[in-house]
Amino acid sequence: MHSGRTVFRKMVSNYQLYLLFLPTFVYFIVFHYMPMYGIQIAFKEFIATKGIFGSPWVGFEHFERFFNSYQFWTVIKNTIGLSVYGLVVSFPLPILLALLLNQLASQRFKRFVQTVTYAPHFISTVVLVGMLAVFLSPRSGLVNQIITFFGGEPVFFLAMPEWFKSLYVLSGVWQGAGWGAIIYLAALAGVDPGLHEAAIMDGASKLQRIRYIDIPSIMPTAIIVLILNLGSIMTVGFEKTFLMQNSLNIDSSEIISTYVYKTGLLGTQYSFSAAVGLFDSVVNFILLVLVNRGARKLTETSLW
Repeated sequence: MHSGRTVFRKMVSNYQLYLLFLPTFVYFIVFHYMPMYGIQIAFKEFIATKGIFGSPWVGFEHFERFFNSYQFWTVIKNTIGLSVYGLVVSFPLPILLALLLNQLASQRFKRFVQTVTYAPHFISTVVLVGMLAVFLSPRSGLVNQIITFFGGEPVFFLAMPEWFKSLYVLSGVWQGAGWGAIIYLAALAGVDPGLHEAAIMDGASKLQRIRYIDIPSIMPTAIIVLILNLGSIMTVGFEKTFLMQNSLNIDSSEIISTYVYKTGLLGTQYSFSAAVGLFDSVVNFILLVLVNRGARKLTETSLW
């Protein structure tokens, strides 16, 4: 009882912070937790006129249908392949960029590079895909102009399944590497300058200071980011994939999110698409728990 009063008094004395937090709290309750009651349609044959509660139960029928679908392994392979490819390429680059920016002596040049690398993050996905279409156009695109200049044949990159994953990942790296480096620059800003001064006095080179001071200082942050990325490995952005997708590259671009959109919204198979989405979320949750536990045992750094 006494502890409850203490907590209440602290909340009253810091009410400004709780008011600041209130919109975020309400947002998650309204848009993330309240809709969770609709998960049950994954186990029902949803009929709009009967509503969620009036629709009949079918158990795991929709899950079995998805697992037995001829598209199951294609969708899973594309989703995991695209996510792992993106993680392998995009995860270390913000760390490398932050380490390089941290070593720049000229603050003016550092701010310039930061601005140039941050700017692509604010380009919308629609504009980014439009830029890809323009630059990679087989008729007038800059890339194909260079290829034909050196005697090569134009390549229709966006129509070739083997190019889809690379275009998706590399364009994402260009757009997000600078923004992703912010969190690591913040961690590097907290490093005690005395450590570097002592290392310089001992004759340590820049590479040695990066290896023994900077990298260990950002390692906990990198591990947390890695856990979050691995915990969402089955989730690949819908908007960009859907915009880049066409009938010619569908073998490489059909992922869980686009499959759910087509079967659920376009095909009006709401229960089936809910089952597929729930399967995706459950796998992500299991991966998050396992990766977090492994990170806690190996590095003593974890989300909880």
